[in-house]
Amino acid sequence: MKFKDFAFDSRLLEGIEATGYETATPIQEQVIPQILAGKDLIAAAQTGTGKTAAFLLPVINLLLTSHQEEHHINALIIVPTRELAIQISQNMEGLSYFTGISSIAVYGGGDGITFSTEKKALSHGADVVICTPGRMIAHLQMGYVKLDGLKYLILDEADRMLDMGFNEDIMKIISYLPKKRQTLCFSATMPPAMRVLAHKILHHPVEINVALSKPPEKIIQEAFVIYDAQKIALVKYLLNSKNFKSVIVFCSTKDAVKQLSRELKRAGFSIEEIHSDLDQETREKVLRKFKNRELNILVATDILSRGIDIEDIDLVINYDVPQDGEDYVHRIGRTARAETDGIAYTLVNEKEQRKFGEIEQLLGKTIAKGEVPAQFGATPPYSPQIKPKFTGKKKFNNKGSKR
Repeated sequence: MKFKDFAFDSRLLEGIEATGYETATPIQEQVIPQILAGKDLIAAAQTGTGKTAAFLLPVINLLLTSHQEEHHINALIIVPTRELAIQISQNMEGLSYFTGISSIAVYGGGDGITFSTEKKALSHGADVVICTPGRMIAHLQMGYVKLDGLKYLILDEADRMLDMGFNEDIMKIISYLPKKRQTLCFSATMPPAMRVLAHKILHHPVEINVALSKPPEKIIQEAFVIYDAQKIALVKYLLNSKNFKSVIVFCSTKDAVKQLSRELKRAGFSIEEIHSDLDQETREKVLRKFKNRELNILVATDILSRGIDIEDIDLVINYDVPQDGEDYVHRIGRTARAETDGIAYTLVNEKEQRKFGEIEQLLGKTIAKGEVPAQFGATPPYSPQIKPKFTGKKKFNNKGSKR
């Protein structure tokens, strides 16, 4: 389906053409008509499916073609991380370039000037505000944010926000909003807490599911079963095994990122790190250098695993086994984007074997185990003890309740 088939406003179509979009993805085909029809929506869709444009395009069109309150916030998009707020804001700027629709990203980590700029936009009004929960609450508590005319609320990566403990913050923000509004909820997974939240905030929702994506077949996946003390040496070996142009190494903790980064720098690799201890300006600078190929290795926490659109990544290394299958798919999905191929290596120590076995179970396949070179010495056998998991699914009926 072509974007011109949605009968978008000509100004929006001009922005779509300028950004190079032509054909809608499956999630866009299903979601856009429902949003244009004014329906509340809960959609299960992962990063990489085109979900950002799936909600931005119809919301922009609705703002263009219906009456909006001047000097008010008309649409609010709540996201879990600053990086995702920045990315959505950039997408918004590109798509709305010819429309005159105003937008601003509101997130923590900036200086006093940034806060003042946000305050001005929130008090004088902006068509679209993309925010992180904590920062928005900081502004709301000062009493100048104009939300009484709001028509559209979007929660992106809602499951992630719940995982990060933002449930109370989300509900607090919603308490400031008019009850009559259109609410759109996007989530990669549908855990029970996600269902509870959706039941509270959605009205007669349409439910759309784009199947949990398995990693693309073109990603070469391998796992190396080793002892924890062998991990850093093996990462160096893997990085030297081929001339990789662009690599992300994911670690589960900031301490692991810092330790591995130090060792790789000592070994002469072109590498920088990203984690929450760095200020926002530094993180944006590092990410920009990586995107521009000024450095070829990025060591990061899961702050980069979702919602960051960087193409042409040759290799993803999971230094630690991700918490679950969803995180695994998100991490390795950073490679083999667009039409490129990619490689994903996962290092599995003894304590992580059960977790990795559960990931294999979720994916419905056994990940090939790479051969660890003899120079590294003995390695543990792979023998994960997996607990059986309940696989039943719950659905919404047309009133938004469970059945």
